[in-house]
Amino acid sequence: QVQLVESGGGLVQAGGSLRLSCAASGRTFSNYAVGWFRQAPGKEREIVAAISRDGSSTYYTDSVKGRFTISRANAKITAYLQVNSLKPEDTAVYYCAAGRRFQTTEAYDYWGQGTQVTVSS
Repeated sequence: QVQLVESGGGLVQAGGSLRLSCAASGRTFSNYAVGWFRQAPGKEREIVAAISRDGSSTYYTDSVKGRFTISRANAKITAYLQVNSLKPEDTAVYYCAAGRRFQTTEAYDYWGQGTQVTVSS
C-alpha cells in the first residue's frame, strides 16, 4: 500500500502560481511512477503530467506545457507539481497517483484525495 496526500491548492488570480505537493507513505516511493491528474466540474478526469520512478522521464499534456513542472524528491518521498501562469480553465481538483508503470492513462494503483485549485479571472 502507498498512501498519498496532496496539499498546496488554493485560490489564486489568473497569472499566479502554486506548488502542489504529494506526500507519500507506505512502500518505497522510488519504486513508483507518479502522475498528476485534474478534474474540473462537469468534466472527465484528465492527466496533467507524469514522472518516471527516477525522474528521468516526464510527460505533460499540451495545455500545460511550458507552464507546469512535475518533479519528485525520492529522499523526501514527495512529488511536486509547480503550476505557473494559471488560467481560469486550470480550475479543478488536482490528484496525484502512483503506479508501477510510467503512463498517461488512469491505470495507476494508488490515488490521493485531491486538492482544489481555483483560478479567478
